[in-house]
Amino acid sequence: MTSLSNLKNTTKIVKTKKLLGRGVGSGHGKTSGRGNKGYGSRRGSTKRYGYEGGQKRLFTKLPRRGFGRGKFLEPVFAINLCKIEENFNDKEIVNIKSLYEKGIASRKYKDADLKILANGDLTKKVIIEANMFSKSALKKLEEKEIQFKQI
Repeated sequence: MTSLSNLKNTTKIVKTKKLLGRGVGSGHGKTSGRGNKGYGSRRGSTKRYGYEGGQKRLFTKLPRRGFGRGKFLEPVFAINLCKIEENFNDKEIVNIKSLYEKGIASRKYKDADLKILANGDLTKKVIIEANMFSKSALKKLEEKEIQFKQI
């Protein structure tokens, strides 16, 4: 049961902004929290990420370890069946070049592999030329008797 004795203050506490450079009596006056002398005390000063005051930076001292396959991966452009339905008409060829020409695939994927995904339905009789198909996309294409070719 609620009563006046059980009520709690649920309003968000608003912190007051720290006023800098408003005299010694303000608590943030004189040097305005910047310390004494040096580059950091000057107007327009910025510190580079990882800078340690002339000391060798930590990330340069640590060894670079491990091996990543990311630089060897070839880009893959994935497209759903619903996107093909929206952008193509009957008897059109769907491949990476046609996607690039229509502005669906960006320049980054101009020479990439094409993968067809199964999201959405495809009712148009298009010819699909792709490198990869998801299992469910293959199933949908076979059910609708849509022509496709794996490159």
